[in-house]
Amino acid sequence: MVRDASNALHEQVALSSIAVAPNASISTREVALRLEDVTKVFGGGEHAIVAVEDLNLEVYRNELVCLLGASGCGKSTVLNLIAGLERTTVGRVVVPAASTTLMFQESALFPWLTVEGNVAMPLRLQRRRKAERAAEVRRLLELVRLERFGRHRPHQLSGGMRQRVALARALAQRSEILLMDEPFGAVDAITRDLLHEDLLRVRAETGVTIVFVTHSVREASRLGDRIVVLSSRPGRVLEEFALDGGGSPATNELAATHAVTRITEVLRSEIGRHGRS
Repeated sequence: MVRDASNALHEQVALSSIAVAPNASISTREVALRLEDVTKVFGGGEHAIVAVEDLNLEVYRNELVCLLGASGCGKSTVLNLIAGLERTTVGRVVVPAASTTLMFQESALFPWLTVEGNVAMPLRLQRRRKAERAAEVRRLLELVRLERFGRHRPHQLSGGMRQRVALARALAQRSEILLMDEPFGAVDAITRDLLHEDLLRVRAETGVTIVFVTHSVREASRLGDRIVVLSSRPGRVLEEFALDGGGSPATNELAATHAVTRITEVLRSEIGRHGRS
């Protein structure tokens, strides 16, 4: 991606490689999506709000990137731009056609349908045959470990289980890119840890590219191959942290610990700066 000098200075991106996985050189990886000099403004005149400004970002195929920042920094706006739900004011978003699925904080399941019915909905819209739909639903429910709950309705499930149904439904769309907007923010800490394990397992089995929005440093350091820290509004990339996914558990934990310390410092400095401005 080509950037002019003013945009490069304005964005102030610093890639901090805590540890890099073997054979994961950025220069040799295939780009799944790209944001080029993106600015998004809501409203006009004196009431205009600049949500993100001069934002440049590349996400690579099969990567899990966490967008991290304080509330109101434009994280969800970035996801909406990638999903095509919003248009850029300036710049462009380059994404393979019809290849994204957006998963929200709330499961947004159809309450009148069973678990199987909710997961099957995208398959019905794809006009898949009944036998093929049934087989795919079984496979997806096994993937999220809900094969015993296919005939249940959403109100009969826990919050974590509903989110796993939502994940299965998202995967049923067969998108190359999964966009997740704080999907585990409404569940308790223990359930969240279990959902993290499920997501990492599903990602390993499917190879889906994930852009994950969170305001939790711990969550980002646990899930992400790379963490992109956004500034307070208007959102710009402050720093990027690449975490090692190929070392020993002890090495990975040490790398994550160093990343958490540095990211916390960056966020505190940014929040303090924004509070004084």
